[in-house]
Amino acid sequence: MPHVSSSESRPTLKAMLEAYERRIIEDALRATRGNQRRAARALGVLPTTLHEKMKRLGLLERASHKDSPEVPPEAAVYVA
Repeated sequence: MPHVSSSESRPTLKAMLEAYERRIIEDALRATRGNQRRAARALGVLPTTLHEKMKRLGLLERASHKDSPEVPPEAAVYVA
């Protein structure tokens, strides 16, 4: 049986899946110019499911800080 080391510097499976999911959602939102209904349709999920995923991944929080200089301009696409 192979030995798997548990290094603190390695990301967990959960963290890697969340990062991938976040990137897919961000890409869909950019492609639909922030239209969450169209992004949800493109991703094959209900708009409510997309909204909950965005909330869980912290994508909705970015929208509330869209005028902040630390947040990239594309963050504005997350506004509902």
